[in-house]
Amino acid sequence: MNWCIVTGDWDQLREDAQRLRIEVFVIEQSVPIELEWDESDAISIHTVAYDEDGQPIATGRLLPDGHIGRMAVRKNLRGAGLGGLVLNTLLTEAQRIGHTELMLHAQTHALGFYERHGFHRAGEEFMEAGIAHMKMTYLF
Repeated sequence: MNWCIVTGDWDQLREDAQRLRIEVFVIEQSVPIELEWDESDAISIHTVAYDEDGQPIATGRLLPDGHIGRMAVRKNLRGAGLGGLVLNTLLTEAQRIGHTELMLHAQTHALGFYERHGFHRAGEEFMEAGIAHMKMTYLF
């Protein structure tokens, strides 16, 4: 596949990131739309992957406190390496700006994915937006 990845702020990537997050979280996973948007979007670094037609196919964000979140890949492209591409881009960006530790709330079905990328489980399973999650950490 021929993908392009873009990193920028919310003003630059809002339209494409929102479209993907609505598709994955709101429509597919039934997360209430009012829980999907928060004040952290405006202060986060966002990454969006695009296909060869310029369509957004994956996204994620890095908050100033080192929290990675809102990782989403279009359903028909999961398993193709896009999640890893977005995550590695966010890891590189985090290291570039001086983070030494990161954390995220992983949906439990994705624990193996994050573990393969160097994250470690931290704590007990909990519910967030009606979906089972677990806190995970990453040390540089």
